[in-house]
Formats: sequence, C-alpha cells, structure tokens
Amino acid sequence: MKEDLLTGDILDEHHELSLRELCRVCSLDTMRIVEFVDEGILKPTGRIQANWRFSAVTIQVVQRTVRLQRDLDINLAGVALVLDLMEEIERLRSRVEVLDRS
Repeated sequence: MKEDLLTGDILDEHHELSLRELCRVCSLDTMRIVEFVDEGILKPTGRIQANWRFSAVTIQVVQRTVRLQRDLDINLAGVALVLDLMEEIERLRSRVEVLDRS
C-alpha cells in the first residue's frame, strides 16, 4: 500500500508572497484577493498590483476571511469589522496578561 506524503514549505512571518503565490497557496483567484485588498482586509506592500507583496501571516487572514464568509455568510465589510474586533480582543488579552503578571 502506497503512503501519501505531504510536502510543502515552512513559511515564517518574514517570508513574502507575490499575489500569484498567495492565490495559489490559498486556492483563490486574483479577483477574490483584490476584493480583500479593496475592503482593507489585506494590506500588501507595493503600489501597483503587479508589485504587491504579502507577508506569510496573510495566509491565515485569508483563511479566516473565507471561513467567515462561508460559515456565517458575512459580507466583506462585515468580515473586515469582525477581523478588526478579533485583533482588538487579542491586544486586550495580551495587556490583561501583562497586568496579571505584575
């Protein structure tokens, strides 16, 4: 019986992806990623689309965005709000953790 092997690259937070690479990794088309950028969910470096670069952390943001849209049927503006609130909650939890250690 042949075993299936998973292969891939390990990306750290400093690794950057092009638009094309991000689309391939996330299995999304370019227009979908452009919509995420237009809504402010993703913030690439580079002024023009051909020069956009995304940090590897962006992959997690794309996955969360897709899950929120699919599972909760939230539009992109709502997803942007939810992601901002989740980020704020995480910042507040970090501050509480620091205060608890003091």
